[in-house]
Amino acid sequence: MKINLLTADVFNRIAAGEVVDRPYSVVKELVENAIDAGARQITIEADGGGKKCIRVSDDGCGIEKEDLKSAFLPHATSKLRTAEDLEHIATLGFRGEAVASIAAVSRMKIVSKTEEGEAYSLCVEGGVFGEVQKDGGSNGTCVTVEDLFYNTPARLKFLKSDGQEEADISAMVVRFILSRPEIAFTYFVNGKVKYRSFGDGLRSALAVVYGADVLEKCYEISADKHGIRLKGVIGNPDFSKPTRGYQSLFVNGRYVVNQTVSAAITNAYGAYLMKRQFPFYVLFLDVPSEIVDVNVHPNKTDVRFADNQIIYGSVYHVVSAVLDGNARALEYIVKEERGATVPVSPVIEEKIEEKPLVQEVAKERVQMTYEEAKKELQFEIPLTSNTVRRDPFTPVMMQVRSSAPKEEDFFEENKKFLEELERKAEQQKIDPATLEFKGELFHTYLIYEKGDEAYLVDQHAAHERLIYDKLRKQCDERTVLSQPMLVPYVLEVNAQEYAFLEEKLPLIRELGFEIDEFGGHSFRVSSVPSDLQSINLKSFFDEILTQSETLRSIRLADLLKDKLASAACKAAVKGGYSLTQEEVYSLLERMGGDMSLKCPHGRPVAVKLTRTEVEKLFKRIVS
Repeated sequence: MKINLLTADVFNRIAAGEVVDRPYSVVKELVENAIDAGARQITIEADGGGKKCIRVSDDGCGIEKEDLKSAFLPHATSKLRTAEDLEHIATLGFRGEAVASIAAVSRMKIVSKTEEGEAYSLCVEGGVFGEVQKDGGSNGTCVTVEDLFYNTPARLKFLKSDGQEEADISAMVVRFILSRPEIAFTYFVNGKVKYRSFGDGLRSALAVVYGADVLEKCYEISADKHGIRLKGVIGNPDFSKPTRGYQSLFVNGRYVVNQTVSAAITNAYGAYLMKRQFPFYVLFLDVPSEIVDVNVHPNKTDVRFADNQIIYGSVYHVVSAVLDGNARALEYIVKEERGATVPVSPVIEEKIEEKPLVQEVAKERVQMTYEEAKKELQFEIPLTSNTVRRDPFTPVMMQVRSSAPKEEDFFEENKKFLEELERKAEQQKIDPATLEFKGELFHTYLIYEKGDEAYLVDQHAAHERLIYDKLRKQCDERTVLSQPMLVPYVLEVNAQEYAFLEEKLPLIRELGFEIDEFGGHSFRVSSVPSDLQSINLKSFFDEILTQSETLRSIRLADLLKDKLASAACKAAVKGGYSLTQEEVYSLLERMGGDMSLKCPHGRPVAVKLTRTEVEKLFKRIVS
């Protein structure tokens, strides 16, 4: 075997894949460099989802003429000198890989000017250097990246649509606006301003990103515990979101996704959140550099703490204290912001008066170790490649064995299985005329008798299933009609959710919704399906958005059928209501004698008891 020494153009392209995989990662690296250069104003431009052009301009310290070429070289950086410097990293970038990696797979130009010097530029195309030239420009640096991955077509074809790439860039810009509220950011998409922050503090940055009304739904906190500082905002117990896209954590100014901190916050909110809802937070965790390792991931998206237990306990204690309203909450909640008083929630003050000793309980709770808490945390289990996706209304989830049979055998097995289900269902059908009504239990369960068999029918579940079948048939055969709303519903989302919904608009409209873009990151719903006029729009769109992070191939028709199931449940006769003799036999007849039916939520409609089973209960038969 001959070992080849790769040339610079080859290994630079390989290295680029570790640092620069998508347009948003180019933006990330360039903006981090601008921040490290001391910029107070940063402008970001993206055209064609960043594939065509990305430009980042700043008013930072600039690059000297003689250093311009070095800026493009691998492992060239102004942020480290010795190995010991890795133990005390205070900058966002430090490896010296980003610029070289980007230049290897694009047409790149840097124009830079220091405060005392003149402006110079250097172009690099696919890793090939041009000449340093005198240029025009103000103090700072402007980096232009065009035709990303033009020389690596295999990577280019795997990029997402322009809209989705732009959404991911927007999400990255949002993180920078939030993480550096003291810096003024301007973000252009295809020549139009999408975000503009003014560098005047976190509250202003939050208003730019999420709207001013979000401030009324959050607590602003600041706490020092065990040498760790936690500050930022957390949503109040009634404020949650359908995805994790509204969670931002910055460790020493760097955006990260960290399991330890995430687990602490999720557990603190555990008693307040409904299923499939997630906390809202923008938090800054500042720790001594010697107890955190940022050199863990090529994209620096996670960190490693020297002691997870201390981090977990500190974060959990502060967040749960504020949410629970114990006595320490007043110490953690920010009361003044630039001279203006920020009112403390009256709910918290009331809780403190009601529970003065809850502080002691909190001390006990924080003694829980991270490992113990992790066991209590219920993580979602994603569908694996060994699970067959199914319609939510089919009765059985079929698992594929890892050693699956040949394809034709597999489908033959499925066919036999379904035929067997149909055969059993037919066997459980009974001629309604042969059943004799014997009475009811608890005004809920109808009792029918046939020979040595008795059937208990849940009147609500049976009626619910019949209504659902009727509604579903109407849905499948429906002519789509829309009912205008008196007051349109405005749906506010983030950049990634916006791109997801924008892609699904034709499907949503097919269901009978009139929905249009409404400026910024919002949509306006002006009409709903006429057969679902009372639909809860927030719940419906929350269910759609929960899929935006995972199942891109969401079937919106199934969500509509879920709403039909809810409508059937509300319309069905309730338990505790006594039916007339006519209604009793009408219900049985409409069931067609099918005792294997299940309600739309999967509960059985009927239960069979044989004479033998009843006599065993009374010990008449011992076996």
